[in-house]
Amino acid sequence: MEITGEIQDIIYKNEINSYTIAEFETEDETTTVVGYLPFINSGDTLKVIGKFVEHKEYGRQFKIDTFEKLMPQTLGALERYLANGNIKGIGEALAKRIVKRFGEETIPIFKYEPKRLAEIKGISESKAIQMSEDFIQNWEVWQIVGFLERFGIGAEHAKKVFDLLGANAIEQIEANPYILIDIARGVDFKQIDKMALDLGINYDNEKRVVSGIKYGLIRSTYNGHACVLKNNLIEFVIDLLDVSTENVEDGLIRLKVKDEIITEQREGEEYVYLQAFFNTEAEIAIRINRLQNAKNVKKVAHMESELKKVEAKSSIELSEKQKEAIKLINDNNVAIITGGPGTGKTTIIKTMIDIYEEKGKKVVLCAPTGRAAKRMTETTGKEASTLHRLLEIGKIDEDSLYKNTSDYEGAPIDGDLIVVDEMSMVDMFLMNYLLKCIYQGTKLVLVGDEDQLASVGPGCVLKDLIYSEQIATIHLDKIFRQAAKSKIVLNAHRVNQGEGFLKKGEDEILEEMLDDFFFIKGMSQEKMLAEVISLCTGRLQNYGDYDFFQNIQVLSPTKKGMLGTKELNKALQQQLNPNIENLPEKASMGAVYRAGDRVMQIKNNYDIYWEKQVSGKKEMGSGVFNGEIGTITEINEKEKKVEIRFDDEKVAWYEFSNLDQIEHSYAITIHKSQRKRV
Repeated sequence: MEITGEIQDIIYKNEINSYTIAEFETEDETTTVVGYLPFINSGDTLKVIGKFVEHKEYGRQFKIDTFEKLMPQTLGALERYLANGNIKGIGEALAKRIVKRFGEETIPIFKYEPKRLAEIKGISESKAIQMSEDFIQNWEVWQIVGFLERFGIGAEHAKKVFDLLGANAIEQIEANPYILIDIARGVDFKQIDKMALDLGINYDNEKRVVSGIKYGLIRSTYNGHACVLKNNLIEFVIDLLDVSTENVEDGLIRLKVKDEIITEQREGEEYVYLQAFFNTEAEIAIRINRLQNAKNVKKVAHMESELKKVEAKSSIELSEKQKEAIKLINDNNVAIITGGPGTGKTTIIKTMIDIYEEKGKKVVLCAPTGRAAKRMTETTGKEASTLHRLLEIGKIDEDSLYKNTSDYEGAPIDGDLIVVDEMSMVDMFLMNYLLKCIYQGTKLVLVGDEDQLASVGPGCVLKDLIYSEQIATIHLDKIFRQAAKSKIVLNAHRVNQGEGFLKKGEDEILEEMLDDFFFIKGMSQEKMLAEVISLCTGRLQNYGDYDFFQNIQVLSPTKKGMLGTKELNKALQQQLNPNIENLPEKASMGAVYRAGDRVMQIKNNYDIYWEKQVSGKKEMGSGVFNGEIGTITEINEKEKKVEIRFDDEKVAWYEFSNLDQIEHSYAITIHKSQRKRV
């Protein structure tokens, strides 16, 4: 059954999944409709398909299965539609004046004669054109929303589909639903495949097979891979599409002819790349070779005597390996310093800073995450930046990274020596952006531990560069005396060597070591959950005056299960930030947020506005990035906003509709801990 009418009032809307209860006025009656209505506002005219049901408590309701947004059918409905926030710059008063002036001609004027809107006082010609563009775009997007909704594909992709395919997007999708794979990186292939099959596409259709191949390659990038074994890819696609090996082989040939994929033979195995990934690896190799083969114009003369000056001035006695590392940097334009914790990497960086700055050269320090940059600043005494900020990376369409990596030109880095710490976290795209921004003749020093977790993004840049044996590299393996007093450092090295943790009596200096490492073994998840809560709610505070919100971070390898981050966050929030005073809360994406909660940004948002006080002056800017951690300071129900103060003291305001960009950070995954920014 279908009925047409206007949303008069939204009684309830679930911000998480857009489940809505609303008053719906038809020609015959006003009824209550219930169902999933994403981005629908009061004043919208809809055609809803479903059935009337009898709710035991609320009576007769119309339960919506699907819906279609329609142009307003009356002048009153049109006025309410224009006033409901769909078009920037039009509020209730202006909507009333527009409809009063143009009446039945309002919609045609918006579409075909936008300059006439300037006949109304307060609307300039340029503003009139912008209003028209917003009106048309809003409407085209909603046609796409309605179309995609029929196939279970969320409305969040509609805007992007419109931007890339234009007004005839629906016709293009009907001709080839698989183009959605190239447009929206996060869509579910099975949903798109079902759409295509429902539209009559055969199982062995060429478009279906090549899209399945591309989907397999794209999916592998989510796990950090730049390429996959051809045999594994074929097996995956056969299982995904229920097609033959020959179908997949033919699809690979077609993609190769179109230059969408590249294959490469290595050690008797054939690997398959998406073209952009292969090109990015090739660009990195070309740029880093060009950099290292340039004339060594930043070399410091008489390095031996310079090292002696630094040792005398700082009262530091450098090991032979550290001196070798510094000479290696001096003799090469590109150098890698690698080693585990406590092996003296920071001392090498500090020494290089002293020597180069003494010679009037500029040293630039950077790291892939805010946490690493902050630590670099603390240990060297010199300001370090995140790579993201150093490169002034603007608004990049991250969904299309796997298609095109050559658009970003970046901001050239003004420096004689660039030091990148925690290099193991740098993925292939960030490395390529960095190399694009380095002048020939600049020295580049890559510092990191190849045994640490790989980057969250695709590629193992540090490890691959080391294994290539093409870049001057020094491996630090000696643990220095101060670091050797830390059980954390020693145990880290033991684990890398395949050994167990230190035990009492096993090491003669064990009694002199810091009590900074504890291994608590539990035989059940319930017991370990209790241990974590106990440590966070008093035991560590009593042991070393560690305050949870200032000094403690819980890490878990997984999101799921009793000891995954989702359940840990709920348990820790309940213990550390209970809502005793019944203050405002806001539910979003299965979580409940309240003032005092620790939260993390989980996607780059280049547009969000923030303010912070710097030396008594207000600084303003935009952009909050994946991994930044902060604390909710206020939930404003009236303005439907959440205020968050981040760890670098900037304050940002989030609309309730944007809360899907944050999650609790009482506990975070180990991989997410790499992305912590300040």
